[in-house]
Amino acid sequence: MRQRKNYGAIDDFRLIAAFLIVAIHTSPLESFSETADFLVTYCIGRIAVPFFLMVTGYFVLAPYQKSMGRNSRQAEHASQKLRKFLQKTAVLYGAATCIYLPVKIYAKQCNIGLGGWLKEIFFDGTFYHLWYLPAVILGCLLLVGMMHLLSPVAIAAVTVLLYLIGTGGDSYYQLVSQIPALKMMYQGIFTISSYTRNGIFFAPVFLWLGVLLANGKAELEVRKAAAGLSISMAGMLAEGMLTWALEWQKHNSMYLMLIPVMFFLFELLLGLEGSSASIVRDLSMCIYIIHPVSIILVRGLAGAVKMTDLLVEQSLAHYLLVCLVTLILSFGAAEGMKFVKNKMQR
Repeated sequence: MRQRKNYGAIDDFRLIAAFLIVAIHTSPLESFSETADFLVTYCIGRIAVPFFLMVTGYFVLAPYQKSMGRNSRQAEHASQKLRKFLQKTAVLYGAATCIYLPVKIYAKQCNIGLGGWLKEIFFDGTFYHLWYLPAVILGCLLLVGMMHLLSPVAIAAVTVLLYLIGTGGDSYYQLVSQIPALKMMYQGIFTISSYTRNGIFFAPVFLWLGVLLANGKAELEVRKAAAGLSISMAGMLAEGMLTWALEWQKHNSMYLMLIPVMFFLFELLLGLEGSSASIVRDLSMCIYIIHPVSIILVRGLAGAVKMTDLLVEQSLAHYLLVCLVTLILSFGAAEGMKFVKNKMQR
């Protein structure tokens, strides 16, 4: 694993990524320009989830891979770290499901049968933003299995292939589904997962990219990483506009250029020095979990004070207010988690 003094830039970007996720669910520029909102929210905003996946690959899966075949103490420590991460994520998923279950009941979204519940629990998420949690668990398990069976080159090939298949069911679906055999294949996939944006097709490539960057073999200078990010981001924006304008998209989470964008972005962040508060990691996670509650609260408040036109229909004001409410609630939740951790350690 490459040696660094700190990961302040990585930690700071967690907050940016978290608020990009909020933007995806509030469309902040929609009141001004549909095109601008698409480019900012559904192109640039799509770096958020891959970033968190790469963080997991870098800090959780990379030590596990490095420990394979090493002394038992090192291997046990890495395995324990991985198990702890998976357990923590599963508990978080369960807790978040309980938080949003009353909302699903109120919206009458619970009468979906056993098959529907299994589909939501393992792929779609039990609430619209929670799909990431089963995706990262499943993606980690798949990669661990591949680490024991395949070479690093083969793992890279498999994860890229899975991503390409996923892209065909996402940004390029209306194009590739014109081929009957491919349409039948994707229809089969969509019976068990509403999107190819999941732990099988989407998560593995970014988890593995995090692992590869952790070994330091592809280390870039900050200037080169910034140049690469600028060029690849321009390419992704063009790809997004093309697939959107031609109406190829079933969804817009997976672009071909997203892989180089994430490589250069993560390399850039690794090359920057910085420092951040210890609460940032918990705070970003709380923002991700809590922001739909804030959306509900803001909509309710706007209706109560008869200011829906300003606080909901005006997309940028809505986004900023949701961010403010989310930040307040998340800060309280993060401080509460910190207090509980300290009590348990004592």
